[in-house]
Amino acid sequence: MTEFDPETFEAEKYVHYFEELEAAYSNAYQQLHGRYDSTVLRAIDRKVLSESEPFYVGDGEFRVELPDDVRARVGSVADHDQFDVVLEELTDRIGTELQRTFGFESRE
Repeated sequence: MTEFDPETFEAEKYVHYFEELEAAYSNAYQQLHGRYDSTVLRAIDRKVLSESEPFYVGDGEFRVELPDDVRARVGSVADHDQFDVVLEELTDRIGTELQRTFGFESRE
């Protein structure tokens, strides 16, 4: 694991922390796999999270900024009753995975 540096994360996260980011996103996805409709989970992963941006907000916490047109990106999947729940839980879990990956205690 690469030692975490907030300034490096902000400036060049995809250069210095690509593997950690990829693992955090993948782990979050796997935690929800089998719990929710796979069509919803896959659409969010491929069409929304692929264009999302993780940020370090300080004090060991991360957030995931989503693209503006989330519902348009997934089309009719946005009408599924699990869509909002899956989207929120997946982004929360990515933040938690990033905390764990970089050695911050989770606040869950």
